[in-house]
Amino acid sequence: MLRVGHFSGDPERRPVAHADDQRLGAAAAGDMDALAALLREHGPEVRRRLHISSVWRGVLDPADLMQVTYLEAFLRLDQLEARTSETFVAWLTRLAQNNLLDGIKELERQKRPDPRARIRSGSSDSSGSTLLAHLCNSSTETPSRDAAGKESQQALAAALEQLPPPYAEVVRLHDLEGRPVAEVAAMLGRSPGAVCMLRIRALDRLRELLGSESRFFSDGA
Repeated sequence: MLRVGHFSGDPERRPVAHADDQRLGAAAAGDMDALAALLREHGPEVRRRLHISSVWRGVLDPADLMQVTYLEAFLRLDQLEARTSETFVAWLTRLAQNNLLDGIKELERQKRPDPRARIRSGSSDSSGSTLLAHLCNSSTETPSRDAAGKESQQALAAALEQLPPPYAEVVRLHDLEGRPVAEVAAMLGRSPGAVCMLRIRALDRLRELLGSESRFFSDGA
């Protein structure tokens, strides 16, 4: 289980170039402790670089933004190619900026939700099928027999189990139980913006885990 709460607060101040070089090499090789040290060192700098418009400050907390970014850094460690402190900060900044932009887009979408992407009252199977339709960007609201079947539901359940707990919680509460973002935020003790960012990243991971699942839906079903 990934834990990112320890990245809040003051960072360890050890601006030693060769220490960063060693940690970068270790992190790129998959050393989670080295990555954690780099995040403690450089996370505050990335946070200072970000600008959140006054329009969104009430629903998008900078600390929540960085927590999601730290989690993504762990999940995307295989994409780390940084060999200097500057390139590491640039990589982490890109992750944070992408989370910020996607979080804002999702907050805006919540004002005019796609009815296909929200769960209507019904069974857990129908909720899962609707989520699969959203993940597959299906143009039909009606699941095929495969999508409604046991195999597809099991595939979705297995994928959810592979998500980091914060991602899985948001998907279960919002997409499967149909709770509004504001309610999910209150239940989890997060800002609405954080819930939106977590959901976007969770759906990205689910698509990766499920692979090509277009067979679950067919417009002619």
